[in-house]
This record gives sequence, C-alpha cells and structure tokens, in this order.
Amino acid sequence: MMRALVTGGAGFIGHSLSRRLLDEGAGVVILDNLSSSTPVPLPRGARLVEGNVVDPPPLDGTFDVIYHLASVASPPRYLEDPIGTLRAGAEGTRRMLDLAAASGATFVLASTSEIYGDPLVHPQPETYAGNVDITSPRACYDEAKRYGEALTNAYRRAGVVADARIARIFNTYGPAMAPDDGRIVTNFLTQAMAGRPLTIYGDGSQTRSFCYIDDLIDGLLLLAGSSVVDPVNLGNPSEISINDLADIVAGLLGDTGREFRDLPAGDPMRRRPDITRARDLLGWEPTTTLEEGLAETVEYLAALDR
Repeated sequence: MMRALVTGGAGFIGHSLSRRLLDEGAGVVILDNLSSSTPVPLPRGARLVEGNVVDPPPLDGTFDVIYHLASVASPPRYLEDPIGTLRAGAEGTRRMLDLAAASGATFVLASTSEIYGDPLVHPQPETYAGNVDITSPRACYDEAKRYGEALTNAYRRAGVVADARIARIFNTYGPAMAPDDGRIVTNFLTQAMAGRPLTIYGDGSQTRSFCYIDDLIDGLLLLAGSSVVDPVNLGNPSEISINDLADIVAGLLGDTGREFRDLPAGDPMRRRPDITRARDLLGWEPTTTLEEGLAETVEYLAALDR
C-alpha cells in the first residue's frame, strides 16, 4: 500500500486530496496544526497527527509521497500572522524536504499563482518570473512560496530529494471551503445566501480564473505520478472579472446588491494561467464549468447550516 503524508490535510485542498488518496487505496497521514481547518470532518481512514511543519512531532515510519500543502492561503488569515506564514513556507518546507529525503519519498510542493504577483505578462506561463512587491503586506505569502520553490529545486538539483514536483495552484473553490475564509467565492456565496450585498474590492474589473476542487486534485495526482521536474500551473484558463462573477452569483441566488470598497494593497489586477505545460505533459485540463462548480458549492454551504 502506498503511504502518503499530507501536510495541511485538514484544510480545504488537503482534505479533498486526502479523501481522494484514501479512495484510491493509499494510507494517509495528515499533519496539521488545525489553524485553518475545513468544517468538514477528516476523511475516515486518515490518521491525524496534530502539529506544525516548522517543528513537527515524530512521524512513525516512512512515506512514498509527501504532499506539502501546509500554509494558510486565505489573505485575511495570512495577514494576521505574516511571520508564521513565512516560517511555514521556509522552515516548514525545509523540514518536509528533509523528511522526504529520509524516506526516499516523492515530494510535491503546493505553490501558488501568487508567485507571479501583479503580473505584467498575461496569461502567466511557468517561465514568467513574476512581479511581486516585497514591501506589500501580501509578500509574506508570495515570498514564502517563492522561497519554497527555490528550496525544493535546490534539494532536487543537489540530489537530496530525487523526485520533486511543484504545482502552482491558481484560485480554487468548492466543497470543504471554510465559509469565513475570506476568499471571493465564499464571500459572495455566503453573503448572497444571507441576503446581504456582495462586497467588491476596487471597481470589480480585476479578473481571476476559478478552478473547481475536483479538477485541481486530478492535476495534483497526475503531477505526483509524473516525471515533470519543472513547475506546472494548475488552474482554469477561463478568465472572469469580479463583476461578472457577481452577476453569476446573482443569477444563481438572487440579486442582493453590491457594496464597493477600496482595493487592498498588492491585490493583483489580472490572473489567468497558461496551462500548456499541464496539457502537454500531464494530459490535464479542468472540465467543471464555473456554473456547475458554484452550484455544488452552494449545496455544500447550505448543508452546513442545516
């Protein structure tokens, strides 16, 4: 039986990944400090080890694959603890790479589209070096992930971890998200379901590309099983403005109005992945439409209130 460690496995993406691994017959150990957990119970069969990747508790045995997802990804939450966010991306990644080396495990780093910053190249290919403002409050997350990528590549090039993969994850949504995580999809859906105006930062012309969670997990598993050593964008190349997203939510749940606020510092104006590498090397691309994915997410959120 393949044995997998999922750091951050009690979070949104980690929970969904752990469930899929269990469905495919893997043994799953979750390492998580429960600081940003999904409200959904852990998948049956997963073993939780409560602790922090920066100073991890003992983990029995060895692993075939380590998925390193441990990091707060919601802007309001990582801005509350910028030092902890940086430590998770730096020290935490090093500790998990050392564990992968000791186990002879494949190491999969969950990086992010945020490494591109406010991009000057559109859409963003993996060859683009990015445009991150290191003086921005958001830099704690962006630079932590950039350093994590550099560290992962250094371990691979030095032969310390032979099999290392880097997934640059773009905006992902779906069931198991925390309703109060502060990201745009949950903000809009929970506000509309409560009959409140949708909060839009800036004028709403900024764009994002939203990938449904099941599609992302497909991509992560394909990447882990591949021999691709270069970073791979995993996201939906269908780009939409925040105003257009608000229109879709209004059509789905009724128009509750809109409330405009100032755009936070460092918030990127455009975001869209070039997924040529994922298509060519992994045979992957998302298949869930935004309307389908939002409907599933609404059903999940409604069930939480029952």
